[in-house]
Formats: sequence, C-alpha cells, structure tokens
Amino acid sequence: MQEQTFPAARSHRVLVLAAAASLSLVLTACGGGKSEPGVPAAKVNKGEVTVQQINAVLTAQRVKPELTDVASRQVLERLIEQELAVQKAVELKLDNDPKVLQQIEAAKREIIMRAYADHIGQKVTKPTDAEIAKYYAEKPALFGERRIYNLQELTIEASPEQLTALRARLATAKTLTEFIEFMRSQQVRFNASQAVRAAEQLPMGVLDAVARLKDGQSLVVPNANGMQVLYLQGSRSNPVDETRARPAIEQFLSNQRKAELAAKELKALREAAKIEYLGKFAEKAPAAASAPADAASLLAPSASEAVK
Repeated sequence: MQEQTFPAARSHRVLVLAAAASLSLVLTACGGGKSEPGVPAAKVNKGEVTVQQINAVLTAQRVKPELTDVASRQVLERLIEQELAVQKAVELKLDNDPKVLQQIEAAKREIIMRAYADHIGQKVTKPTDAEIAKYYAEKPALFGERRIYNLQELTIEASPEQLTALRARLATAKTLTEFIEFMRSQQVRFNASQAVRAAEQLPMGVLDAVARLKDGQSLVVPNANGMQVLYLQGSRSNPVDETRARPAIEQFLSNQRKAELAAKELKALREAAKIEYLGKFAEKAPAAASAPADAASLLAPSASEAVK
C-alpha cells in the first residue's frame, strides 16, 4: 500500500531541502562552479548565508505566505549549521575525498537534469476547463463518489501452489477470521494490519476495484512474494466536488503532460545520439525503444496528487 506522509517527517524534509539549496557552497568550495553573490542574511566566520538560499528552501517547501517570517528564521538557523559543517569539512579536506566528489557530481547532474526537465515543461499548455471536467467525470471513485475505507490488510508470503489453495479458501470462508485461522493451520507466513484510508491513499491500480467492494467483501492483489488481501470492514461517503478538486486536477494533468513530453524529447535525443555499450554491458544492450519509459519519471506525477 502507498505510504502516508506524517507531520513528523516535515522537519527532516526541511533539512534535506536546506542541504539541496546550499549545495552551491560545496560546489564552490570544491571548485565545481561559481555562485552569484546574494544578499547576506548572516555572516558565518568567513562565509555567509544569503537571502536567496533561504528563499530557495521556502519555495521548494511551498511555505504559505503567512508563515514565511517564522519559517525563514528556522531555515536560516539550519543553513547556518550547515555552513559551519561545510566549513569544517573543507578544513578537514573532506571536500577532496573521492567519494564526496562523486556524490557532488551526481547531485550536480541531478540538478541540471531537473533544470532541463523544467525547461521542457515550459512548453506544456494548461489543461482546458473541458479536460478538467472530463478527468473529474472519469474518476468517480476519486472525486464524486469518493469514500473513506476501513480496511483490514493481510500481506501473505506464499508459493504459486499455495496461492491457488489460499484463493479458493478465501472464496469459501464465511469470515476473515476463519481464513486467518486456516493460514495459521497451514503455517503460511502473513502480516495483518488495519488502516483507515481515503480513496487517494490507495494505489490507483486497485482503487476502482476497492470502490466496487461492499462491506464484508475482500480483494486479492498479487505481489512479488505472494499476495495482499484487502478486506473492507466498512466505509463512508466523503465526495469532493469539482470546484475543490480543480486545482489538483489541473496540476496533475500538467505534470502528466510534462512527463509525456519529457519521454518524447529524450527518445528523440537517444535516436539522434551515438551510444555504444562497452564491456559486460555490450552483451545484452537494451533496445532503444524501451529506454524512454524511465525518462518519463523525470516528471511523472503521483496519482494521489489529484485529490490532496
């Protein structure tokens, strides 16, 4: 099942974003690039933290305008601590460590790649009112008929032979408890959990199937190690009207178009490039046509974004 984001993780994300925003400090110290001078927000020994760095973190974190003052001071303190750590690392010559240099180069390439993806995304037109309305109408389980589900989830590890017997037993079991007792008698390994999930917290691949369940019914979802059973204990209606859903749908459709355009652009780049696989990679070189599938991940949207 899709993991949920908890408030406790927010402080960690701030630190991660702060690290990304001040990567230029490390790049400059290592001779990896030059950063343009900014407006100082704090002097830290012979270095400084700039307003531009703070704003970069706030933008990435999507901080609400009314919270900017408080958040900017918190980010400043994190960046000061990071600047101190960077200065000490440079003093210890850790910036010349081969592993560190490799990580910096990887981060630099990632940032440049994202810049290219953003550049591609600028070509995408906004979804029309008709397209937004169509998407809303095509996803009733996510919007107009949205429900909150009380699910009992069983994650089962089993061989293909065992799965056949388990499916048959699940179909004939009068209660989930009866099915669980059968698995125990067969020494089948499984984990049980209970969760309350909104429609958008379910994987899009199973949402429609879960939406069709009635209380007391179950759904089998195959996975690499066996299967997962979703048992619907109960649910309640909690629809989202089109007006409320519109901003998220517009963002989702825009991201989807960007992902498709990124895949198309990278496919064209591959076709125009001269790529030669060497060493062991030359033995089973992938077909060029299959590569762009991963390219779409540059901007691939999360399906759950369409409701939040």
